[in-house]
Amino acid sequence: MTVLENGSAIETANIGREGAFGLFAAMYSRVSFNRCIVQLEGHMVRCPIELLQSEFKNSEHVRDLFVSYSETLRSQVEQTVACNAMHSTEEKMCRWLLMMHDRAEGESLTYTHEFLANILGANRKSVTLAAQSMQAAGLISYRRGTIQVLDRMGLEKVSCECYAIVRERFDAFLKPPATAVHGDTKGRRGSPLT
Repeated sequence: MTVLENGSAIETANIGREGAFGLFAAMYSRVSFNRCIVQLEGHMVRCPIELLQSEFKNSEHVRDLFVSYSETLRSQVEQTVACNAMHSTEEKMCRWLLMMHDRAEGESLTYTHEFLANILGANRKSVTLAAQSMQAAGLISYRRGTIQVLDRMGLEKVSCECYAIVRERFDAFLKPPATAVHGDTKGRRGSPLT
């Protein structure tokens, strides 16, 4: 989240298990200017920055991976900025719900209208109206802070183009080069964003 002097904040990037927060510090010894909040329950790894800095310095593969991920994340930030400025609350909310639905692997999402308003940089009333509209259209079910995606294809149609653009960029990042896949691939899981 990007935080302003008055304390207000808006989400500018959404990181799942495909990425990491703090990579710029590992690459360039810089401090992050953003706030990171955990939005979904699950496992995470916390790594000493010195270890990441050492790997970045000593491994060409790690450098390529960090730089490629940073470019992909930057494209998400740029798309999110455009989305936040140009699209309706309902479109932004669809984009965000789809991104979180990817990361939650289809599980229910536990978010209040107040939280969604803060994340999207919208007022609570517009989030409530958008949620009511999506629920009436049969796209989601919403009760007491729990959102269930009912019609993912419909949600993708109502969403602005931003979700598909970001998804395509992350899918390309996550697809390993042909030289990286060796031997039997049975039992491998799909992309973390699917």
